[in-house]
Amino acid sequence: MSSTLFRTKKVEQSILDTEEPEHALKKSLSALDLTVFGVGVIIGTGIFVLTGTVAKNNAGPATALAFVAAGVACALAALCYAEFASTVPVAGSAYTFSYASLGELPAWIIGWDLVLEFALGTAVVAVGWSGYIQSLMDNAGWAMPAALGSREGSDVFGFDILAAALVLVLTGILVLGMKLSARITSLVVAIKVTVVLVVIIAGAFLIKGENYDPFIPKEQPVEAGASLDSPLIQLMFGWAPSNFGVMGIFTAASVVFFAFIGFDVVATAAEETRNPQRDMPRGILGSLLICTALYVAVSIVVTGMQHYSRLSVDAPLADAFKATGHPWYAGFISFGAAVGLTTVCMILLLGQTRVFFAMSRDGLLPRFFSRVHPRFRTPHRPTILLGVVIAVLAGFTPLTELAALVNIGTLFAFVVVAIGVLVLRRTRPDLHRAFRTPWVPVIPILSVCASLWLMINLPAETWVRFGIWMAAGFFVYFLYGRTHSRLARSEQTQP
Repeated sequence: MSSTLFRTKKVEQSILDTEEPEHALKKSLSALDLTVFGVGVIIGTGIFVLTGTVAKNNAGPATALAFVAAGVACALAALCYAEFASTVPVAGSAYTFSYASLGELPAWIIGWDLVLEFALGTAVVAVGWSGYIQSLMDNAGWAMPAALGSREGSDVFGFDILAAALVLVLTGILVLGMKLSARITSLVVAIKVTVVLVVIIAGAFLIKGENYDPFIPKEQPVEAGASLDSPLIQLMFGWAPSNFGVMGIFTAASVVFFAFIGFDVVATAAEETRNPQRDMPRGILGSLLICTALYVAVSIVVTGMQHYSRLSVDAPLADAFKATGHPWYAGFISFGAAVGLTTVCMILLLGQTRVFFAMSRDGLLPRFFSRVHPRFRTPHRPTILLGVVIAVLAGFTPLTELAALVNIGTLFAFVVVAIGVLVLRRTRPDLHRAFRTPWVPVIPILSVCASLWLMINLPAETWVRFGIWMAAGFFVYFLYGRTHSRLARSEQTQP
């Protein structure tokens, strides 16, 4: 029994499966495309919102150091992802890596986890995008009917048509091909990064040195007390941590870490990359480096423009410009956030469909979903199915209900991938590794410790919900996946 649960799929077989005509994805992505995907999914509302929250509640101007600490934690995981993605350039990311190193059951569990994480993440972002668009419409004097708008905090039952429409449009784009998706993403990311750079450059001229005093606050100022009820932190964690000093920086890092969620999605596109051995490490590490630099710069600027104790927790950048007499930037920043969320939504949806496709190709889900479109060479069946499901989910479900399970899934994937690097180094030292994680086993062990530490900071309710979803995953695996996997069938046919 245990031997079947932990049977591994050889790397050579995983790569061979990508060459089957009916199940082969089109290779069209470059290192630049992957970097753009990474930047597109990482930079979202986090850069526009989290900065003010953690500056006011935890780190003050030292929020920049919190972003550095979170970036380092992500870099540890990114180095592990880069080795796997260049060694096993197959769709599925952490699922595929786990199948090659830890076995079928761990692979199923991480795949099950990623499907939920990406689905809820896509729905959350779509609802957030809808809220920004409705805000911009209200500013222009166009009010969305209550029955067709966002229902967060509203007593009116309705369907968020904007959120659902966004998911369906992006689903259509993904079906039409990765190159088209990459071009649209590049355009939108260029707009988003331009907005961020304008904020940084314009805000730099409004910095006052006295706002950096103290740089690392030792206690919470009286006027910051109201910020403990930050809706964003309550949404993400169910609680609002608030300690200062050096520990405040690390507490802030556990919060802003979630502004980096998404770089691992780049690994799901390994099979559609022209030269994955060279380009996957560049895309993963390059996007993470760019986003960390932008996050640090934004946090330095916003805490220099306005004293951290007076920062807004809902729109710190926009309100900081208003406080300095430049209200025009508020609308500009809201526009940038709304535009930016479209790429976040698209790439999360892309990641989910590729994991679902990989699991289907291995027989752990019905093989019907692993056939690619004869013309576009994309996994159109799972893309359409998941796009419709997520559109309905985003349309009917309130934001607070959607976000409950998103965060813990990514950290769990980081732990599994880091352990997988250690295992595969030991079991398959003969494999050619175009990129090798440095300082093994130190880097993977540090990655596991950093991810577990951040997971411990999550509330008990999140762990309970996560446990329920994992239990459901075990049930589905033993009911269907264990007997239908291609490895199981190949074992049955052997004499």
